[in-house]
Amino acid sequence: MNADLLLGDEAAAQAALDSGIGGAFSYPGTPATEIFEYIQEHAAGGGSSVSALWSANEKVAYEEALGMSYAGRRALVSMKHVGLNVAADPFMSSAITGINAGLVLVVGDDPGMHSSQNEQDSRYYHEFAHLPLFEPSNQQQVYDHVREAFEYSEDVGLPVMVRLVTRLCHSRSTVITRGPAEIAAGVPGRPRPDPSDWVLVPTNARRRYRRLLELQPRLLRDSEESPANSLRLAGRRGIIAAGIAHNYVLEALGSRTTDSLLHVQRYPLPESLIRELVNHCDDILVAEDGYPFIEERIGGLLGVPGKTIRGRLSGDLPRDGELTPDSVAAALGVPFVNSAQPVDGLAGRPPQLCKGCPHSDSFKAIVEAAAALGNAYMFSDIGCYALGAMPPLRAVHSCVDMGASIAMAFGAAQAGVHPIICTIGDSTFAHSGMTPLIGAARANANITIFILDNATVGMTGAQESMSCGERLIDIVRGLGVDPDHLHVIEPLPKNHAANVALIRRELEYRGLSVIIPRRACIHVKRQARDRGPACAAGCGGSDTVPLTREP
Repeated sequence: MNADLLLGDEAAAQAALDSGIGGAFSYPGTPATEIFEYIQEHAAGGGSSVSALWSANEKVAYEEALGMSYAGRRALVSMKHVGLNVAADPFMSSAITGINAGLVLVVGDDPGMHSSQNEQDSRYYHEFAHLPLFEPSNQQQVYDHVREAFEYSEDVGLPVMVRLVTRLCHSRSTVITRGPAEIAAGVPGRPRPDPSDWVLVPTNARRRYRRLLELQPRLLRDSEESPANSLRLAGRRGIIAAGIAHNYVLEALGSRTTDSLLHVQRYPLPESLIRELVNHCDDILVAEDGYPFIEERIGGLLGVPGKTIRGRLSGDLPRDGELTPDSVAAALGVPFVNSAQPVDGLAGRPPQLCKGCPHSDSFKAIVEAAAALGNAYMFSDIGCYALGAMPPLRAVHSCVDMGASIAMAFGAAQAGVHPIICTIGDSTFAHSGMTPLIGAARANANITIFILDNATVGMTGAQESMSCGERLIDIVRGLGVDPDHLHVIEPLPKNHAANVALIRRELEYRGLSVIIPRRACIHVKRQARDRGPACAAGCGGSDTVPLTREP
């Protein structure tokens, strides 16, 4: 055994490595990015047989992991909560096909929306798919649960989810790790079962879905008998604490043990333990970070006669945002002294683009070019360039989901408005922007698309982009964009006037234009100085691109 100081993300990654995975699959997304990066760093070392390559998006990552599982090697797939929306199609179907070697999905939820457009709760996906779920409370449990999840996945023949939240992902604690599993990397994989189980034509799908339903009593029994779900009966006030909220409850109660307490770390919800707690107590507080998932299921439509169920729905805990130790303490009626008091008089520091960011020069040119044409519609996308919504630029009017900008712009074009501007990053374009561009190009939609090529996935820490530089131009041209209206510009102040003139000309054109402002993110340029010129030049990161390019 070893003791290491690990982030929650790193604990999940180390557990996967110690479980003998053949590969890890992911698309960058806070708060889950560091899971894959930790494994990628390990895989880069000599002698490792673990595959760790970024995927184009979360759907692809899940499908790649599922393919590795079918081939007989354990696989870890990780993503943030909204990434599971993208991966929902294969995720739901994999519950019916089942798996071969262990497949574990680690999802990082983001209550409070620190870096997300919503704070949805992934536990609903567990229930929707009828799959088992672990929800650890601390970094040690992250490690232990991920290791157990691989074993359990193979035991029941299903993918297993592990749910983390931002505070757990990005805080450190000492973790006791165990030695590698016997199924260490390099050992031949599991034998292939009947592949007809994986072919979801209706006849097979009905049979496999019945199998999934038949497994539900066992999944429930295993959850109720697991030591991960523990019940202490004491006083008439009961507390149900799930995941990281259990830490806040313990902090608020201190040494007091007069309250009954049910700690939930494993799903399906342990019905018999919940019933035992509710029967024993008159007042039950449900503390869970995320949506009121457990509270809804206990209260139902009509509540529990003679019992008071409190939590986020009742208003005893905030309906939105993260739980905090002080909010839980207040709900428990316990005095709580928060040593981290806010400091008065400090100036606000709203988020902004980095100094020297190429997107600033791109947006300045776009705004100036559009000003003469009236009230432009400016659709944008998920990425650091969404900060173009802030003053003084005000160049972003929408930021909804990955790849939505091009599709929304196309929809607006069909409504007949003009001019329509769309901004999307090179990595987001590879993630989910190519598909809507196919339709827009086919219809020659009256929109001007800017693919902001900064040669990296900037918002999540400068990971590798799959569509930048010359590769990006080849992709765009291959999707059917007219070469006469496909341009590359260099967003620098010295080129501002020429860029404005080109952009204005394309805005006036009543058809589809694609303009690629190409200049490396300043963080990529720092990496290039450390690694050599090939780093920046390899994906269009050089400052020596031409002003325009006719592909």
